[in-house]
Amino acid sequence: MSKKIISSIMLAVLMVVVSVFATSCEDVTDGTGVSTNVASDNQVSNSEIESTFADVTVAEEVEVVTTAKKDNMTLGQKNALASAKNYLSFTAFSYEGLIEQLEFEDYSHEDAVFAADNCGADWNEQAAKSAKSYLSFSSFSRQSLIDQLEFEGFTHEQAVYGAEANGYSESASGTQSGGMTIGQKNALESAKDYLAFTAFSYEGLIEQLEFEDYSHEDAVFAADNCGADWNEQAAKSAKDYLSFSSFSRQSLIEQLEFEGFTHAQAVYGVEANGY
Repeated sequence: MSKKIISSIMLAVLMVVVSVFATSCEDVTDGTGVSTNVASDNQVSNSEIESTFADVTVAEEVEVVTTAKKDNMTLGQKNALASAKNYLSFTAFSYEGLIEQLEFEDYSHEDAVFAADNCGADWNEQAAKSAKSYLSFSSFSRQSLIDQLEFEGFTHEQAVYGAEANGYSESASGTQSGGMTIGQKNALESAKDYLAFTAFSYEGLIEQLEFEDYSHEDAVFAADNCGADWNEQAAKSAKDYLSFSSFSRQSLIEQLEFEGFTHAQAVYGVEANGY
C-alpha cells in the first residue's frame, strides 16, 4: 500500500513540474508578427527535475524500510502468535503447555516459544483460571490441585498461586458459605462421590480421602458429615464381595472388619445378605 501512495506522489510532482515549466514560458513575437514560445529565466532545468525525482525515491525507500521494522515478525511467528492468543481466549494454558500445544499444531519450536513469550499472558492468572476449571467439575485437596497444575506445566509458585486464588490458603482456614473451609467442602464432595459408586466403612473412607491428599482433619470432617449409614455400607460391601466370590459367614465378617467396619456393622452386613 505504501509503495502505491508514494508512486502517486511522484506523479503529482511530475504534473507540478510540467505545469511550472509551461507557465514559465513567455510568448515572444518575432519581427514577422508570429508568436513563438521561449523559455524564461524561471524555466526548470532537467537537473532540477531529476533531483526532485531522486528526493521522492529516497522517501519511498525510507517508508518501505520503516514499515518492515514495524512488522519484523516472520510469517511463522505471526501465525503462531495469532494461534496462541486464540487458544488463550477460550481456555487456560501454562507457558510450557502453550508451547506444547503450538508444537502439536506443527509450529516450529522457535515459533512456539516466540508466541508464548509475546502473547501477553499472565501465567499466575492462567494457573488460577485452570484451577477454577478443575474445581468446577471435580473435587481436589489443596495438594492434589497443586500437583495437577504442576502436571499441566505450571511452576510450583504458579500452581500455589492458582490454588490460593481459589480459596486454598496454606492453612486452608478460609471459610465458604455454610461455614466450611474450602478443604472441608471439597473433601465432603469427594466423600459423596466415592460413596455414590462403591461402599466404604467410616475408617476406609477417611483413609481414601487422606490418600487423595486431604488433611486428616478434612477427611474426618467429610466422613462425619457425608450422611452415610455405616450399617448399610457394610451390607453393600458384603453384597459386592458375594457377587464375585464365596465366603463363609465368619470369613465374610472378618473381611468386612478388615475393611474398617466395626464388628456390629460387619454382622449387620452379612445378616442383611442372608447369613
